[in-house]
Amino acid sequence: MTDGTGDSRTSNQMWGGRFAAGPDAIMEAINASIGFDRRLYAQDIAGSRAHAAMLAATGILTDSDAAAIREGLLTVLSEIEAGDFPFRTELEDIHMNVEARLKEIIGEPAGRLHTARSRNDQVATDFRLWVRDQCDQAAEALTALIRALLAQAAAGADWVMPGFTHLQTAQPVTWGHHMMAYVEMFGRDVGRFRDARARMNESPLGAAALAGTGFPIDRQMTAEALGFDRPMANSLDAVSDRDFALEFLSAASICAVHLSRFAEELVIWSSAQFRFVALSDRFSTGSSIMPQKKNPDAAELIRAKIGRILGATVALFTVMKGLPLAYSKDMQEDKEQVFDAADTLMLALAAMTGMVADMAANRANLEKAAASGFSTATDLADWLVREAGLPFREAHHVTGALVALAEAAGCDLPDLGLTEMQAVHPAITQEVYSVLGVHNSVASRQSYGGTAPDQVRAQVARWTARLEGSE
Repeated sequence: MTDGTGDSRTSNQMWGGRFAAGPDAIMEAINASIGFDRRLYAQDIAGSRAHAAMLAATGILTDSDAAAIREGLLTVLSEIEAGDFPFRTELEDIHMNVEARLKEIIGEPAGRLHTARSRNDQVATDFRLWVRDQCDQAAEALTALIRALLAQAAAGADWVMPGFTHLQTAQPVTWGHHMMAYVEMFGRDVGRFRDARARMNESPLGAAALAGTGFPIDRQMTAEALGFDRPMANSLDAVSDRDFALEFLSAASICAVHLSRFAEELVIWSSAQFRFVALSDRFSTGSSIMPQKKNPDAAELIRAKIGRILGATVALFTVMKGLPLAYSKDMQEDKEQVFDAADTLMLALAAMTGMVADMAANRANLEKAAASGFSTATDLADWLVREAGLPFREAHHVTGALVALAEAAGCDLPDLGLTEMQAVHPAITQEVYSVLGVHNSVASRQSYGGTAPDQVRAQVARWTARLEGSE
């Protein structure tokens, strides 16, 4: 072995007698993945322990060799976790680094660990285990965010605010209803990660290089030991696809879009022009020259994170799109973007959860804004249909004329006098004022999924029960 300079002796020991000369520094640099795949150490050691136990159970490996391997791998694991492990670039990847160190610790039995497997099924197993863990962590982080949103929704179930289309005032809604919209979005994100996890929960271990193995292995045993539902049914597929990583990245990208949209609203809402919410100092920064500033930097950074996550998704799709079966070295490029996307998503989820838990909605400003922009115009049109018997298109036209009248007078619809309204249409009565207030408007939206406070509280209760039932 070498001291890390990468001479031909190391290469020849790794590759046997096939190559007479070792790679130069450029080849070593482009070929090595230990700089990033060291993150798979726990999964790699878990897979090797399961493999060794299976080899012993099937009589392929002696019990004494299996015991030595098991104890040696635990030593390697403790060294890595303590920060004492000598990662070496010339050994290329986490698999060879672990195996080389195992040989230094236990000697000859380490060479028997790789019986009936290949680095192809080994890395596919490690990576699948790691991504499976990320699905679990993403679902857990999303659940924490949903709980923070539910608390906001419950507190403001009857607080009125403007609902927007095209960022123009449309109809009054409640603060709780708006929070619950994101609960639904993030709830679907949880479902996507859980669905992806269920699909990826099959074991590649035992597929070997691409064709399986002639040794009498027990793939069901290793699958169960690693928490998989079953072994993968085709050895070519097991080593050659990374759709599980693509599905994780796709779910992460959709989740990041939801985070970005919410972050955009927080940026707008916390501005001096809106003042709908106040973000805590924990998630804001100041200006180097403008002392009055309180910038929503955490929200802005979350808004930007979709670029990295979506970029990772596109990158891996691009790597995989033209690869013939089975394994190609291109697939070494499958990990860095997934690692970065997972880290980015988890950070964004943690920051958003903190912001939502800490933010304070300004109820007075929300209500004032809800009453502006003729937000109850639709309620007026609906009243004309329901009480005056007008066809909706005529009611729409009459309401538009009343909006124009109020706009010219510099007032809102409830401020128009009855005589002024009757001049536009004689069927209007005093009862029309009962629907023109924003609280009356939201209270009337009792359809399932509507913004009425009772509906919001029912949805909060449904989601709370759902979360409690999943624990």
